[in-house]
Amino acid sequence: MLYYSLNNFKNYVSFKTAVLTGLAIDGGLYFPEKIPKIKRTFIQNIKKYDNYSIAMEVIKPYIGEYISEEYIDKIIHNTLNFSFPLKKIYENIYVLELFHGPTLAFKDVGAKFMAGCLSYFYKTIGELITVLVATSGDTGGAVAKGFHNVSGIEVIILYPHKGVSDLQEKQITSLGDNIFPLEIKGNFDNCQYMVKKAFLDKEIKNKYLLTSANSINIARWLPQMFYYFIAYKKIIEKNQKIIFSVPSGNFGNICAGMLAEKMGLPIKYFIASTNINDTIPRFLKGEKYHPLPVKKTISNAMDISNPSNFSRILHLYKNNIFKLKKKLCSYKFTDEETFNIIKKVWSNYKYILDPHGAIGYLGIKKYLKLQKVKTHFLETAIFLETAHPIKFLDKMPFFLRKKIFLSKEEKFRKKLKIKKKISLSNNYNFFKDWLIKRRR
Repeated sequence: MLYYSLNNFKNYVSFKTAVLTGLAIDGGLYFPEKIPKIKRTFIQNIKKYDNYSIAMEVIKPYIGEYISEEYIDKIIHNTLNFSFPLKKIYENIYVLELFHGPTLAFKDVGAKFMAGCLSYFYKTIGELITVLVATSGDTGGAVAKGFHNVSGIEVIILYPHKGVSDLQEKQITSLGDNIFPLEIKGNFDNCQYMVKKAFLDKEIKNKYLLTSANSINIARWLPQMFYYFIAYKKIIEKNQKIIFSVPSGNFGNICAGMLAEKMGLPIKYFIASTNINDTIPRFLKGEKYHPLPVKKTISNAMDISNPSNFSRILHLYKNNIFKLKKKLCSYKFTDEETFNIIKKVWSNYKYILDPHGAIGYLGIKKYLKLQKVKTHFLETAIFLETAHPIKFLDKMPFFLRKKIFLSKEEKFRKKLKIKKKISLSNNYNFFKDWLIKRRR
């Protein structure tokens, strides 16, 4: 399998090169030259396979000969060594819990898989690899944990000042060793801009072997398909017509789901549920693609106005907005709506949503209302709970905090202490100067 830049369809690179460089030399995201199809018989008999076998079937065509099958299997077993519960909220609405990994967030899957790939490649090149990543919350913690003390790799994490939760910041800053946290005085889009610009800076690239661990990197993006297949395996006896509502910030998660559908997974429809940073909901309503300044919300991991992965989604549908809208809709929700639905779901169903999963649930409710479909509709609707509520304790309804506080995850929170962080302005030249001085 080869990969090309979405800015230049003629420039092909290997899986190894795409992972090691993160972003194409022209600034474009990498995209596979073809989308492999899963055999229909495999999908029909998916309940016969364990999660590791399913993941191997999904990911192997994208890697090819660049990593041995034996080592891929090792990476997969290390990546999927926690559970992915699918729980019924009521009638045909289910929640897929993706927070049972080491940092209590869905990004543990991509981070652990990518760490395994880079560890393998380091052994073949013998050169220090620098992972440069911007985070709006959960990516930073997952990458820090996934790459901590991995031989031959250092990680530089940019996160926005007062733009992540207390627990998220502790996850980013508490490890030390080969993890270097940079607190940027700006928002996530500022962080992401600085990272992307660094990848195109020749002076920096002469001193660093840079790659990214954001979902712009294919090794972070592609393995997110795994849990869509796992969810289908769990629900196949109920109904094969599935709708997924995905809390969407940088749109890597939902893009992975849409790629899984293109591979043959029977998914009827996708809902990209966002907070008030609503570039995509506006775009799908017929407006121009026009990112506005980022607004802070209680669902901070989604405080993104210019989602990188939306270019991949457009490419999946050949930039045909009419075809895309037959498979995808997108709705925005306010903090007030998010806060209120957390209280309501607890009151009605005794389930605690985090502010991101709450937006996923709101997406389903709005879809059903607009379609004038009752909740016992023919399809099965699944929304993703992408992080544990403990990560957003100060944003949760007060009466729920004690219940969350007494959970087993609280022990995890108490262990984390901020060790070190470096504060920088969002001026790219200051950031570049810091990088260059490290290599003198």
